[in-house]
Amino acid sequence: MRLAWFCFLSQLNKLLLPKIHRRPDLNRLKGWEKAIVGWKMWVTYRRLDAESAQEVQATEMAAKTSKG
Repeated sequence: MRLAWFCFLSQLNKLLLPKIHRRPDLNRLKGWEKAIVGWKMWVTYRRLDAESAQEVQATEMAAKTSKG
């Protein structure tokens, strides 16, 4: 559920928000542009955490089924 939510947010970010990372100097961003970059980073990190947690859970389940 959590992974699906962050995948959805990630897709919305790609579709709706501007691509600020292509700017030559990220230090000269305006306040709202910095907020967009921060939001995108937060969503990306949470999605990666959710993917990692899902992989760990799948590995643990596979280990339990192979033992029993």
